[in-house]
Amino acid sequence: MKILKKGAEADVYLSSWNGKKSVLKIRKEKKYRNPRLDERIRKQRTIREAQLISDVKSFGISTPLIHFVDYKKFSIYMQYVNGKLIRDMDDKSIPKVCLQIGKIVGNLHKNGIMHGDLTTSNFILTQKNLFLIDFGLANRTEKPDDHAVDLRLFKEILNSAHANVMEKSWKNFVSGYQSSVGKKQCSKILELVAVIESRGRYATVV
Repeated sequence: MKILKKGAEADVYLSSWNGKKSVLKIRKEKKYRNPRLDERIRKQRTIREAQLISDVKSFGISTPLIHFVDYKKFSIYMQYVNGKLIRDMDDKSIPKVCLQIGKIVGNLHKNGIMHGDLTTSNFILTQKNLFLIDFGLANRTEKPDDHAVDLRLFKEILNSAHANVMEKSWKNFVSGYQSSVGKKQCSKILELVAVIESRGRYATVV
């Protein structure tokens, strides 16, 4: 197996399932936790992630197909999505796709789900669809504060990784988000984003 991504919570490998190229995600053991507690937490989070990946399809959001969930090994076999990471797209393309990303995130929030790791590395553009991946930190929540955290992270990523097109990309993202959640809700969430920025834990993006 080839390692695709090493993360704090899980490692992701290029694997195969029934002869087809697939992705295998294995949640890591945490040595600092009590072993029984660690197993319970990893099992719960593995189940939750698989459920959320499947559930959001009912909202019209493209996510990888789940092939198999191994609760004992805390792992998920899922569809390999053949496409281009938004992170790797050129400056001309990123602002355009951010409109669609905003719509997807708004749809997610409207249905009570926070992604938890909204970066341009977790969106893949194929010939037909824009896929959202990696629900390892996702949660079911309708709290506006949680949704604001999602937006703040995405804004921060645009500012750090795509600074040349940050302003236009963020504007398009907000436009797409508003089209999904409505003007009133969008304004409310953006106000909370501003509150987060004002706390001083993050550098304010102008």
